[in-house]
Amino acid sequence: MLKSLYTRLALGLFVLLVAVGLVYTFISTVSLREYNASVNQELNRNLARDLVSDRNLVDEGRLDEKALKALFSLYMTINPSIEIYLLDMDGKILAYSADPDKIKRNAVSLEPVQKLLADETAYPVLGDDPRSHDRRKVFSVTPVPSAANPEGYLYVVLRGEEYDSAEMMAREGHFISMSAWAVAVSLLFGMFAGLAVFRLMTRRLTRLTRIVEQFESADLAIDQAPRWRDQRSGSRDEIDYLGMTFDRMADRIAYQIDQLREKDALRRRLIAQVSHDLRTPLASIQGYVESLRIKRADLSIEQQERFLDIALNEGRRLSHLVDELFELAALEAREKQPQPEPFAPGDLVHDVAQKHTPEADKKQVTLAVSGDLQLPLAYGDLGMTERVLDNLIRNALDYSPQGGTIALALTASEDQLRVTVADDGPGIAENDLPHVFDPLYRGDQQDSPGHAGLGLAIARRIMDMQGGSVAVSNRDPHGAVFEIRLPLRSAETVRK
Repeated sequence: MLKSLYTRLALGLFVLLVAVGLVYTFISTVSLREYNASVNQELNRNLARDLVSDRNLVDEGRLDEKALKALFSLYMTINPSIEIYLLDMDGKILAYSADPDKIKRNAVSLEPVQKLLADETAYPVLGDDPRSHDRRKVFSVTPVPSAANPEGYLYVVLRGEEYDSAEMMAREGHFISMSAWAVAVSLLFGMFAGLAVFRLMTRRLTRLTRIVEQFESADLAIDQAPRWRDQRSGSRDEIDYLGMTFDRMADRIAYQIDQLREKDALRRRLIAQVSHDLRTPLASIQGYVESLRIKRADLSIEQQERFLDIALNEGRRLSHLVDELFELAALEAREKQPQPEPFAPGDLVHDVAQKHTPEADKKQVTLAVSGDLQLPLAYGDLGMTERVLDNLIRNALDYSPQGGTIALALTASEDQLRVTVADDGPGIAENDLPHVFDPLYRGDQQDSPGHAGLGLAIARRIMDMQGGSVAVSNRDPHGAVFEIRLPLRSAETVRK
């Protein structure tokens, strides 16, 4: 029941309104009591003085005790809402108009009496109630027989016992009933108004929750699941911000799922291609070895040597492919991380060219290095960059015709090092260009060496890890051009 946010808000509103109602009732009661006391004391501030004057309580400068007793008797009958007390100068009660059995004090404090006499506009001033040890009430007071020659005080309690009883009955009756109804109606109105506001506030949150639930159950059709942007209103608050954040998260998840599907498809295709490329040299090795074993007596020495050379070459090809598979797997798993450092690009290109010169000479292919060999220091992993150049040059050697040229050129532009490897081969079919760097991609080029490899895929992965890039294009009239780029500034951020 309390799991719903709307229910919790409603309960919280109810408790808050009840607390506000109680506080309001308490404050209203205290304020009303203070107000009534002030009004009563203001209206009757001269009552004690008027009683002395109107009832002729002072005769020849002395207090007329007979007139005082008559006053007590009169006011007990016609105005029981006030109580009259005669005090001496120390506050001791000398006479009074109240029931003797209910008087509990022998004296009252003179501090409030003196305060009111000193400032008659100070309201309300509460004095001791002789009927109680702790209750205090508003009063009117005057010195007797006169202010010039005081012998005591005429102390008039303005809210006597009869008044308290009447007030209690009124409070318990109609007044309390009306107040209770007013508070109840106010609380109910506030409750329903608050529930309506909470419904409006939580409606969008409920809609967002429904979108999240639909997204959760979308499964394979996650890219077709509803989004908050399709149902958002004109509000721009925290709920809308949460909905837009969910949209970004959902789009990212959908993109990652698409990437996983694509990678899974690539993995399946890679496994199929690897199986084929591994099976071919294995079958060749097995075939030639079995031929040697079965027909060894019928084969000449030259034929046996040729069979062994073919089997050995296929074994080397198989070993090279397996090594590349392990290298690409390590790069994809980030087991090998680049260690970037400044290095001289001219020295690196020159050393790589020298390393591949014997193989190029054997194929009667010329390796030519051009460009500015005194370029500023590049920033990257020296070993990995050399591995990329090795793969590009080896790929160019595979496709270059006899007597052809492989041109290595160094240039710099926009704070980047550019190294190009261009060959005189047949080039790459336009529909194959986007897939050249895919692992074991086998294009439709008729002049292909007959197998696909992982060298270009490894080159692209290495350049990505270094924050560089590798690209390919065809050259006119024929041949292919591979270009790698690395930053020339050592402060360049390396993308991990």
